[in-house]
Amino acid sequence: MRTTIVRSLVLLGLLMLLSAPATAKDPRVDEAVHRALDYLSRSQTKQGYWVANGDQYRVAMTALAGNAMLAEGSTTTRGRYAENIRAAVDYLISCSQANGLIGFKSDFHYTYGHGFSMLFLSQVYGEEEDVERREDLKRVLTKAVEFTKDAQTTRGGWGYVSAKDGNDFDEGSTCVTQVQGLRACRNAGIPVPKEVVDRAVKYINDCMTPEGGVQYSIRGGGARPAISGAAIACLFNAGEQGNPMADKLLDYCKKNIWPGNQGGSNYLGHWHYTHYYYAQVMYRDEENWPKYFAELSEEILAKQVRGGPVDGGWTEGHVGPVYTTAMNATILQLDNGFLPIYQR
Repeated sequence: MRTTIVRSLVLLGLLMLLSAPATAKDPRVDEAVHRALDYLSRSQTKQGYWVANGDQYRVAMTALAGNAMLAEGSTTTRGRYAENIRAAVDYLISCSQANGLIGFKSDFHYTYGHGFSMLFLSQVYGEEEDVERREDLKRVLTKAVEFTKDAQTTRGGWGYVSAKDGNDFDEGSTCVTQVQGLRACRNAGIPVPKEVVDRAVKYINDCMTPEGGVQYSIRGGGARPAISGAAIACLFNAGEQGNPMADKLLDYCKKNIWPGNQGGSNYLGHWHYTHYYYAQVMYRDEENWPKYFAELSEEILAKQVRGGPVDGGWTEGHVGPVYTTAMNATILQLDNGFLPIYQR
């Protein structure tokens, strides 16, 4: 009788282990996220925007910070950060120009802010209950898609500014930002021309090196892990899983990207950018995600600031604490699964 009970308890334990989630909730991660989002809440201006160092990138920082708050589960009407999200949405709507650009041509590298804003506002649009606000968001996003289409270069990429303003210059990182923004819009029901995404996928293919990485631009620059990690996220968002090109790129990333080496030459100073995108890819890899996230989160948690005006934030990098904090907070919340763009 005793043997039977013991066997039953062992079997029950095994069943519990097998049914447990792949990444058990770490209370330290939850605490870090809440402290990070509280820092972002404190650093938001009365006008609803955030800024990077030097008062730069207002539109981009607002979209990234707002998106990190959405990942917590808050919306414009519910949750701990509802007021912050509403203010961010209102600010970005006010930045929508007649030609569809979300931002200002006087801004430095304005296509980043435009792409991140499409991503953020489309996630809000999917949950927005207010009829008038939904119409505003639909109008802004529809025009934004048109601007992105018109800003695409003759080779299918994007640059820091539109093709017209930048003499048809393009490079990899802004291309990724636009494609992910377009995918988020399409997920939310905003029409996106298929040929625009197809041309972007071809551009990434044309930027690939023989070893499988993606270089800075179609003109050269050598394979870069940061842009390669972002590019594979871009391809997955474009529905290119299973494409031999995506498989080759993923193999390159698995060899060249892993937590550690922060600020080292491997990422050319873009550690957070690299893992912001590559974490989205790894999250879909249910076999390797637990190990990757465990190592990545340990590194992130170890560098969180305690005390002072940036309490709860992160200060590494040259862009500023809002940028680093928004990216880290988003990475740490991928398991929440609240935002469609990040879901498996």
